[in-house]
Amino acid sequence: MNILVAGTGYVGTTTALVLADMGWNVTGLDPDAEKIRTLLQGSIPFYEDGLEELLRKHLQQASIRFTTDASEAIRQCDAIFICVGTPPLPDGSVDMRYIRQISEEIGRHADGYRLVIVKSTVPVGTHAKVAEWIRSAQPSPHPFDVASNPEFLREGSALADSFQPDRVVIGADGEEAVQAVRKLYASLNCPFVVTTPRTAEMIKYASNAFLATKISYINELARLCDSLDIDVNEIARGIGLDPRIGALFLRAGIGYGGSCFPKDIAGLLQTARENGARLGLLEEAAEINRTQYLHLLNKARVRLGGFQGKTVAVLGLAFKPDTDDIREAPSLRLIRSLLSENADVRVHDPIAKLPPDLARQPLTSCGTPEEAAQGADAVFLCTEWKAYRHLDWPGIKSAMKQANLFDGRNMMNADHMKAMGFYYQGIGYR
Repeated sequence: MNILVAGTGYVGTTTALVLADMGWNVTGLDPDAEKIRTLLQGSIPFYEDGLEELLRKHLQQASIRFTTDASEAIRQCDAIFICVGTPPLPDGSVDMRYIRQISEEIGRHADGYRLVIVKSTVPVGTHAKVAEWIRSAQPSPHPFDVASNPEFLREGSALADSFQPDRVVIGADGEEAVQAVRKLYASLNCPFVVTTPRTAEMIKYASNAFLATKISYINELARLCDSLDIDVNEIARGIGLDPRIGALFLRAGIGYGGSCFPKDIAGLLQTARENGARLGLLEEAAEINRTQYLHLLNKARVRLGGFQGKTVAVLGLAFKPDTDDIREAPSLRLIRSLLSENADVRVHDPIAKLPPDLARQPLTSCGTPEEAAQGADAVFLCTEWKAYRHLDWPGIKSAMKQANLFDGRNMMNADHMKAMGFYYQGIGYR
């Protein structure tokens, strides 16, 4: 079976390479010529451990190719994965223009039966719109099926999540389409959830919304733990051992970020509004996350007597380690707040880069953590990179003007840092 993956962003590139590794002939399609050129040269335009090696392997074996020619690619394939972007609009709804564009391309160029599999995160009911867009663009009628197959990849561990998934969700109206999607994933040993397309679309939103709410719950609890002089990490361990709760996503910090949780909660809330429902719990979870970084920032402000004229080092830009993704990263909100209060800000991240708007601001991007901390009045830890845990912290303390460490990820041992002479403050942990 020849497979086309439309969209070569994070999800699309990962999907294409994983399918190629499963033994299928894969074509990656994207209108961005520069992105296609980069992939054909064996480079990934974003950071994800292991993907570049897999790309070079399959380019050498000729089991994957990339193109900007939609007409040719659609004619030569049997199944099409839609992995295009679905960015948020200002009101929180989902921008469907790219889904519609590729659907209409499929309608125009498919010359026979095609299995269309929507992997992009989309609002409930999108499968029906995709079918209508395909049908309305067809010069002459050709049969097709539209299935929903949402992704559950965690940035930083995409390959592990792809080859050892918790589940594969297939939403389709006909048994033939279900079996065709099953065949693509025949090498996987995991539960298959077979349901309707609408339910599959909702499962994706419900999953991410639940995880985001769990994070917001422990983050809000951490604020109270600070007031009560209780270690929130011990609370998380104590409740996480309950199998009904579980330990994952109970690490307090300055908030979640990335391309999924913020966007998907906003999309689900917008869907609720459009259907006359209110998801108050999710509204509160989103608000807790939006303001969580302020909890640590306020403590630093009191400790330093304000940020005016203070030198502050921010270690970590990415919203989580092992990725270069800075979308909705709380570190960026913190940096913007520091700049608005006239702090001298220095930043470092092993991989992630500042977004264009912040790169133009009067701050310093440093090549090493030590450079960022030189003469600093405070250091903020915003991403739990392993390298930060193993820094020469006594040396950093000696280089700082004031040894204030504000740990936004609770990644350091408070007692150890205090024994070195740091003033240490985490989130619900000191």
